[in-house]
Parts: sequence; C-alpha cells; structure tokens
Amino acid sequence: MKIGVVSDTHMTRMSKALPQALTEEFRKVDLILHLGDWVSMEVYKQLAALAPVEGIAGNNDGEEIIQRFGERKIIELDGVRIGMVHGHTPYSGKGTDGNALKAFSDVQLNCILFGHSHQPLMRNENGILLFNPGSPTDKRRERLYSFGLMDIENGIINARHVFYDSKK
Repeated sequence: MKIGVVSDTHMTRMSKALPQALTEEFRKVDLILHLGDWVSMEVYKQLAALAPVEGIAGNNDGEEIIQRFGERKIIELDGVRIGMVHGHTPYSGKGTDGNALKAFSDVQLNCILFGHSHQPLMRNENGILLFNPGSPTDKRRERLYSFGLMDIENGIINARHVFYDSKK
C-alpha cells in the first residue's frame, strides 16, 4: 500500500492550490493522510480528487474540520498500527515529537505521524517510527518544502520525504 502523508497546508493563507510536486505523487497513492492545519475544507476536496483521504485536525483548523476528522486517531493499514496527531498537544516540554509520543503513550503503535512544526523528521524511537512530513506550502525556516510517502508491505513501513523548492 502506498500512502501520501501531508501536514500544515495552511491553504487560505499561504497558497491557493496544492503544489504540482505533491499532486503528481499523490495521484499514484492508495491513501492520503493529512495531519492537520488544513485551514479549509477546500484542501480536502483537492486531495480527495487524487485519492481517498483520512486525517485529523490541527490547531489552526475550524469547527467543521474538527467535527469531520477529530484531533487524534489510530488507523490500521496492512497490519501496521498508525497514530495520527497534529503535535501541538499534549504539551510534553520535549518538542513536537515529544508531544506526539505523549499523545499515544497509552497505546501500542508501529508509527506516529504528526505535523505542527513544519520541520520534516523521521526517526525510530523504541521501535516506533516518528514521521513528520514537513509542509508542502509553508516551509518557514526550512530550506525546502516537503511532504511524505510511505509504503507498507507485509507489516513493514518504508517512509521517505519528498523535498522541492517551489510551492507551485
């Protein structure tokens, strides 16, 4: 199963359309996971035109997005348990990745996907893959825009970032 992973699109403020680099890759995926700060349901519509979409809400999302997606969830794909959270809560004092770990401290997972910081991250923590795709439209202090791709096969996750320099 091929999965597109994206967060922090902030579409109304930073961009009007999803970047071409993202749409080209996401046309090839089986599922898209959005990790919050959609800001507008228009992002859902644009992503859903490419592949099925699942997601959670972030700290910049309004009531419509919160009601539709919730703020924390666990999904299982091809035998892999994945936690999804934006990463702004619960506060851990250990950065966004620490917040994401704290959000799922009570459950057994193979992977935690989160956003919020706009900083791409991929690391293994006690057998759990922590993955932040960065942002495809608002790179902040990062050199490049980014999103993620994951392949899950026979319970094994292979993840990578896709980096690019134009949000068009």
